[in-house]
Amino acid sequence: MKIVIINYGAGNIQSIKFAIQRLGYEAVLSNNEDEIRNADKVIFPGVGEASSAMKMLKYTGLDKVIPTLKQPVLGICLGMQLMCKYCEEGDTKGLNIFDVDVIKFNDNKKVPQIGWNQIENLKSDLFKGINEKEYMYLVHSYYVPINNETIAVTNYGLKYASALQEKNFYGVQFHPEKSSKAGSQILKNFLELNNN
Repeated sequence: MKIVIINYGAGNIQSIKFAIQRLGYEAVLSNNEDEIRNADKVIFPGVGEASSAMKMLKYTGLDKVIPTLKQPVLGICLGMQLMCKYCEEGDTKGLNIFDVDVIKFNDNKKVPQIGWNQIENLKSDLFKGINEKEYMYLVHSYYVPINNETIAVTNYGLKYASALQEKNFYGVQFHPEKSSKAGSQILKNFLELNNN
């Protein structure tokens, strides 16, 4: 199986690669369009600031490539947020894969949300074998409101979408590569999804 992690200058790529290796698979880091299109599975990571990450995607032309991919694609953290329509961070127009905007947490809560929090209302094969209220690791100041594409919810003063799915595109706000046994299981489930 050919697994490509999109390499567009965003952080945290190596830890995802190591998490996949621990599952017994090899992943390639690439920003090459042909290599990405020919992969069986694509992981779109992201740590950092939305507008500068989007600039890097545009610079490599990947902003045009990612929304047209037909195989399973997993956006992680900022990767998921960039797959949305718009992000308040840096007034950033997203890839418009998920029909929802990303907005900033209000000041009632400590921002960014850092640490372990629960995921619930799990829907999708991505969460096969995962218990309701499993803990996942999150670091973010912006969130996606609950919408029609929500497949997991987290509560941080308000309930928000911590995972999304639209056809072959999946997004998780949390970091499965940092998260315990459950995070590994979610990555494994993604790698075992059928390409259809």
